[in-house]
Amino acid sequence: MKLSMLDQAPISAGKTPREALEAAVKLAQLGEELGYQRYWIAEHHDLFGLACPNPDVMLGVIGSATKSIRIGAGAVLLPYYKPFRVAETYNLLQTLFPDRVDLGLGRAPGGSAEVSLALSDNYLKQVNEYSKRIDELLAFLHERYPEDHPYGKISPTPVPDTPPEAWLLGTSGKSAVLAAEKGMDYSFGHFMTDFDGPEIVQTYREQFHKQHDGEGKVIVAVTVICAETTEEAEVLALSNFLWKIQQEKQVDNRTVPSVEEARNYDFSEKEMRQIEKMKKKMILGNPAEVREQMEALNERYKADEWMVVTITHEEEAKFRSYRLLAEEFGLS
Repeated sequence: MKLSMLDQAPISAGKTPREALEAAVKLAQLGEELGYQRYWIAEHHDLFGLACPNPDVMLGVIGSATKSIRIGAGAVLLPYYKPFRVAETYNLLQTLFPDRVDLGLGRAPGGSAEVSLALSDNYLKQVNEYSKRIDELLAFLHERYPEDHPYGKISPTPVPDTPPEAWLLGTSGKSAVLAAEKGMDYSFGHFMTDFDGPEIVQTYREQFHKQHDGEGKVIVAVTVICAETTEEAEVLALSNFLWKIQQEKQVDNRTVPSVEEARNYDFSEKEMRQIEKMKKKMILGNPAEVREQMEALNERYKADEWMVVTITHEEEAKFRSYRLLAEEFGLS
C-alpha cells in the first residue's frame, strides 16, 4: 500500500504560527526519510488555527528542505486565482524541483464568507466558472493554445521539461464526474465527507473509462492516529475531537487543545454523540489495528494511494504516528 502525507499545518495550543510552519517542514523531511510517496499542504484562510494560507510559498521552502519526496498543494483553491498565474507558479516550482511537484485543485472557500469576499470580488461567479478555469489552467500547463488564440503567443514561464502533475480534489460525486471529464487524476477526501466514498470513486473510474484511454489514478485521504497502544491512540484523539467541537461552537481559541485540556473537558451527551460520529470517519489504534482498518477500507476503495492526515497536539505524537505507520507497512 502506497502512503502519502496531507498536512493542514495546525497550530497547537501554546505554540506559534511560525512553530506550526516549521513543524510542517520537519514533517515533509520525515516523510522523505520514511518512504512516503508525497507530501501535500493545504490552503486555508483565517480558519480553525490552521497556519498555511499559501501552499505556493510553503512548497518553495519545503522543496528546498527535501530532495526526493513529491510535494504539492492539497489544494490550490482555483476560484480565487487566475489560471495563468497558477500555471506560472507551479511551473516555477517544477523548474526548481524537477518531476516532484503536484498541483492539486479545489473549489472550496477554505474560510468564511467574509474571507471569500476579501479574496475575490465575485467568488460565486468564479465557482460557477470552475470548469472553464480548469480548462484554461491545463491548456497553459500543457501548451495547448493554438497560435491564433489570444493566449497562443504567451507562456507561463519558466516552462519545465515536464509539467507539474495535476490532480482534482473533491468530496462529492460532482467532483468525481468533473475529474473524469477533464481526464485528471482524482483525490477523494474520505475524512471530510459523509457521502458514500467508494461509490463516488467507482463513478470516477467508470466515467473516466468512458471518456479516455487508460485509467485515472485515485488517492484517498483519511485521518489516522496511530500509537503503540490502542488506549494511547484514543487519548491522543481527544485533542482532535475537542478541537472539532470548538470549531463548531466558534470558540475564540482555535488552536489544537492539549490532551490534558481535552481530558478535563466535560463533554455533553450531544458532544459524545458527535465524537462517536467522528470516530467512524477516523482510523485510530495500535499499528496492527490501523493496518487492519486501512486494508479493510482499501478493499472498498481499491485506491492507488492513501494520503494520511494526522493532527495531535504534541508534534512528537504526530511524528511517531507516521513512523509507526511506515514501519507497519514497510515503507522504508
